[in-house]
Amino acid sequence: MCGLAGIALHEHKAVDVQMLLRIREAMRVRGPDDAGLWVDDAAGVGLAHRRLSIVDLSERGAQPMASPDQRLHVVFNGEIYNHKELRAWCEARGARYVSDSDTETLLHLYDLLGADFVNRLRGMFAFALWDGKTQQLLLARDPFGIKPLYYVDDGQQLLFASQVKALMAGGVTNILSSAGLVSFCLWGYVTDPHTIYRDIHALPAGHQMFWRRGQAAIIRSYCDPLEVLRTGARQDLQVADLHAALADSMRHHLIADVPVGLFLSGGIDSSALLSLATECADPASLQTVTLGFQEYTGQEQDEVPQARATAQRVGVNHRVVQYGRQDFIEERTRLFAAMDQPTIDGVNTYFVSKATVAGGLKVALSGVGGDEVFGGYPSFRDVPRLVHRLHGFPSGWGKWVRHVLSPTLSRRTSPKYAGVLEYGGTISGAYLLRRALFMPWEIPALLGDEIASEGLGSLDVMGNLNRVIHGIASPHDQVMALELAVYLKNCLLRDADWAGMAHSLEIRTPLVDAQLFKQLIVLRSAHEGKPWTKKDFGQAPRRPLPNDLLIRPKTGFAVPVRDWLCNDVQGRHGHAPMLRGHRAWAVNILDSFGGTCPNWKIEGKTT
Repeated sequence: MCGLAGIALHEHKAVDVQMLLRIREAMRVRGPDDAGLWVDDAAGVGLAHRRLSIVDLSERGAQPMASPDQRLHVVFNGEIYNHKELRAWCEARGARYVSDSDTETLLHLYDLLGADFVNRLRGMFAFALWDGKTQQLLLARDPFGIKPLYYVDDGQQLLFASQVKALMAGGVTNILSSAGLVSFCLWGYVTDPHTIYRDIHALPAGHQMFWRRGQAAIIRSYCDPLEVLRTGARQDLQVADLHAALADSMRHHLIADVPVGLFLSGGIDSSALLSLATECADPASLQTVTLGFQEYTGQEQDEVPQARATAQRVGVNHRVVQYGRQDFIEERTRLFAAMDQPTIDGVNTYFVSKATVAGGLKVALSGVGGDEVFGGYPSFRDVPRLVHRLHGFPSGWGKWVRHVLSPTLSRRTSPKYAGVLEYGGTISGAYLLRRALFMPWEIPALLGDEIASEGLGSLDVMGNLNRVIHGIASPHDQVMALELAVYLKNCLLRDADWAGMAHSLEIRTPLVDAQLFKQLIVLRSAHEGKPWTKKDFGQAPRRPLPNDLLIRPKTGFAVPVRDWLCNDVQGRHGHAPMLRGHRAWAVNILDSFGGTCPNWKIEGKTT
């Protein structure tokens, strides 16, 4: 896990090394172990890197890394979990390695296969590779978007980095994006390819960018994991059942030259992952970390008792770290500084990452993705149910009903209820109702009419949601696709990156793996075609989870944000409802990024 940065000039002039170094050093926490820089003024290209050493801890793994003939240079962030198999393949074709690093495999694969080599990679990654012979720069990002990659192209130069705030440190303008602001208000996070800043864009997941001096960059998709939901997949997999697929992913995600830990909640996902991990590694070598909150002690939301029992059952070294409201208040400024883009989530990951690093670890496994691939969210039940109930209702009436009811409902209950008839008749609309923080008609009151109109127009919210589910037949799989493409990609995975990297921790996600996802969909044919459930997941390890855990209500890594914010963040505008919980938290976060909500008041101060 690292931080990469680079510059490529459209004009023939020297690289601004100091600017590149400022970008790199803004990511020092992503890579505290080492730093590197390579510049070719004749080509107008520079690459920079901060390193967190996980695989091949020696100097041979330093970056930027060059091919023996100095034709290729690469900077890389992430892990290639199948690099040992790929290395054997490359060596059989004449490649000569000088390190044990997975980074070097990128160079050899490109040399042998060209840009299409990305289809061979299994892992989480973002990288930039310069080919001095073709004078071409290649950027790429993993299929699910686990690792971020942001860029700016102002017509004179292309800048790119692993963090938005790193590019800001290089002098990129801080003008806010209408699409980014509206996206945050709508979802509670900013959806790719937008960012909170107008001039900074995210390279989409599963995409490559090709850049040459004086030419417009070409961005193309090389992998869409959701395509298997549309077309199915050939029955040519090497795994026989659910257990084999999950164990295969776990073995790959445990590869490291440093100890690997695991975030352990009281739920099925992390508990099942732990059981699988003990099949693939000595339990004594694993360390689990559970986050406890003082406000939840003795309540149903308390993860600690169940997590402790699970750790004792499998015999691993277990740590419990307790936090409370005062810890949040003391850490709040640092948390905002670490947050690369505004998000209402990530607080839990930030604190559990802090606790994990305090225990001496640099790598931790997370159960993120379990609810998406095993149907654990209420949305899998509620969204199709709402669509079914509203089947045949005249859609044109919905907007009129919302206009009539919205003022009354906004004062008494959730404003979303006013939009049920307008949005609830389709999977995309019902999903928006389920996941939205603020509904589209509320956003003008937050941001003003001009920003709201411009941002909603750029986002094309319903159009994009419909494109995600296009060609997917079943309502269950449509909801799965939306959860993977919207919530997981833009919120959970991005939060895992910034919150883990805030403490120099690499977070790995064994359940978010393109090859595993394909296997799970294909294996459903041997499961009577039925979707996999959380119960299936919990029973998949050789040592299945106990029944009391399988039937335990879902809680996950919950955080008592409402309690922590109870007196700090509340707002009122005219007859509008009090801003509480995540809505209040969102307005505070937006304020910290320089956004404004002109019509809402927070503690008597207009933000």
